[in-house]
Amino acid sequence: MLATGSYKTTTASLPATFMRGGTSNGLLIHRHHLPVEQKEWQPILSSIMGSPDHTGRQLNGMGSGTSSTSKVIVVSKSSRPDVDIDYTFIQIGIKDGSLDMAGNCGNMSSAVGPFAINEALITPSLNHLNRNNDDENKVTVRMFNTNTSKTIHSTFLTTQTTNQTGQLQLKYNPVGPYTTPGVPSTGSPITLSFLHPGGATTGRTLPTGNPIDILALPDGSTIKATLTDISNPGVFIRAADVGVKGDISPASLSSDKGLLARLETIRRAGAQLMGLDEGVQSVPKIVLLSPPSPEMAGEGEGVSIVCRALSMGEVHRAVPLTLALNLGVSCGIKGTLGHQLAVNVDSGMKGKGSVVIVHPSGHVEIGFVRGGDGEVESAELGRTSRVLMRGEVEYRI
Repeated sequence: MLATGSYKTTTASLPATFMRGGTSNGLLIHRHHLPVEQKEWQPILSSIMGSPDHTGRQLNGMGSGTSSTSKVIVVSKSSRPDVDIDYTFIQIGIKDGSLDMAGNCGNMSSAVGPFAINEALITPSLNHLNRNNDDENKVTVRMFNTNTSKTIHSTFLTTQTTNQTGQLQLKYNPVGPYTTPGVPSTGSPITLSFLHPGGATTGRTLPTGNPIDILALPDGSTIKATLTDISNPGVFIRAADVGVKGDISPASLSSDKGLLARLETIRRAGAQLMGLDEGVQSVPKIVLLSPPSPEMAGEGEGVSIVCRALSMGEVHRAVPLTLALNLGVSCGIKGTLGHQLAVNVDSGMKGKGSVVIVHPSGHVEIGFVRGGDGEVESAELGRTSRVLMRGEVEYRI
């Protein structure tokens, strides 16, 4: 049936870069290309991504119908003396077009430093060159995430180019042998160091002060959970406590609608106890934990723990990086479910440690450094990134 009548809607466009960061992808946009007031961003960014879309496919935009591909990052130079750039992560609601800025995205954070270098948002100086490495073109970009008010250092390779005025300029070098599980290609490694990641949203690593809490659910049952806030808040439970194996496939987990509903109920109960808005789906996220099989634990240097993660009501095919950071660090906190289930973990109160986490797409190693007070001074991991497209993106106004 043909539509009739007149329409006042028109289109506009703005410059953007479409990038993969880790196992996510999304648009990176300069802050000055958006309205000054954040409240005016919603119709622009939701239209760009193809939301709202009741079918959940985002066919009329840049999104592709999954939480890991409906993302935008807004970047600007920083006025802070200890960082180079500020960035805000935005999760776009696929069906409703809402903008969720409650937490950060670790995967897309790996794209921010390369974007800043490519766009000449900073001019690398001696302060940025990583002289501890053989390659003098490796730089460290200091980033401030406005969602969590946390600082992240991104270290990666660059190559020297000459711009139109004949001046030397560094560009991100994406070519290398590093593998990110879940990404069918290799790239140059990007090391993300999250400084003092504890209490990113609630102000405390253990928001309730307890390594384990008993969550009371609406049906009268209870379940044990570890509630931790490291990079992003998370609700961690044992897979066995909801009747599934730790290595359940994402497809099998996604098909169990009754279990998904129960997990959402558990997530909401955890959010309440953490003092968070249970109606915000992006944080906290919920993760199922289990110990590795003997075969897994003995592979190479040995893996530590197995997880299955959910975000925005969807089962992840990998593990969101901020959740991996959260889990990796919390495995070193005595008394948590992660600490009880994990093996091959140095749980010493001071010094370096690492945790290898198995997820559906492979594994990720989380390194951390503890101070004398037991708090984590930094947590780090490796990712890859790639520029997929640069140009103008249209939206409806």
